[in-house]
Amino acid sequence: MNTTFVLFIVLLFSAVMLLVWGLYASWQAHRSPEAERIARRLHGVIGGEARQLDVTIVKQRKYSDSVELDASLRRLPFAPALDRMLLQAGARQMVAGLLAWCAGMGVFGLLAGAMLRLPLAGVIGVALACGYLPVLRLGRARAARLTQFERQLPEALDMMGRAMRAGHAFPTALKLAADEMGAPLGEEFKTAFDEVNFGVSMGDALNNLAQRVPSMDLQYFVVAVLIQRESGGNLTELLSSISNIVRDRHKLAGQVRVLSAEGRISAWVLCLLPFGAGGMMYLANPGTMGVLVTDPGGRKMLYAALGMMLFGVLAIRKIVRIRM
Repeated sequence: MNTTFVLFIVLLFSAVMLLVWGLYASWQAHRSPEAERIARRLHGVIGGEARQLDVTIVKQRKYSDSVELDASLRRLPFAPALDRMLLQAGARQMVAGLLAWCAGMGVFGLLAGAMLRLPLAGVIGVALACGYLPVLRLGRARAARLTQFERQLPEALDMMGRAMRAGHAFPTALKLAADEMGAPLGEEFKTAFDEVNFGVSMGDALNNLAQRVPSMDLQYFVVAVLIQRESGGNLTELLSSISNIVRDRHKLAGQVRVLSAEGRISAWVLCLLPFGAGGMMYLANPGTMGVLVTDPGGRKMLYAALGMMLFGVLAIRKIVRIRM
């Protein structure tokens, strides 16, 4: 059977199932007997002001501008993780937009695999790889933002220590660092200061800050401040010590990165060399390299080579990636 026809049937079936599921979820939320019974009871208790229950004082991040789609996405088990990744990356995008990009790239991968006449497993692999590209790009943006935050943290701690030596309280020093430092540290510290102004305790605000920014250096700062607020001590000297520790860790991490550069370059060379050599051989004699795609045995050899390359890359990454 033609691979393109099979893919068309699978996509059509998936679209119909999603449409049926969406209609059922919408009916279940608004027109089911249980929902109508609850609405009648609320109307009987508080009259026409039942709509006021939709307003909450707790700010929640929306997964979509559409209320129905937002409620549907909140039922997905992986939606909170994607929303947390978007928050940590500082992206203005919502979960619905990210999933739309993933779906669009996945369909593009399906069409590209079908046009290249790949086998069904290859088409599915290309579609999954293309669909994962937006998440991979988001992960790289989150890592870059986290690296920038860690670079700004020692300077911010020194600034807070100087402010407290001048007689300012810790919340005022936090606001000073938020105003003087740029993004992303300034934005995150400003959010923590705003939470304190809105009535959140300092401990909860710092814990929320540590959850938004998954940085080990920031966790040192949060734990030290929370312990100091319970047991007492000189917070200015504590901030200075943490700042020196963070700088020493960054210096050591830079040295480790320099020493492991040879292994990373070897990984890049070993990954790109087969593709470069294969491209040159294809330009010299296309018929010889075409056997790897047209012949079943050639495809098996190609898949085995890709699998061994992937295993080698993961092994080298495990060796040269030193956690500190």
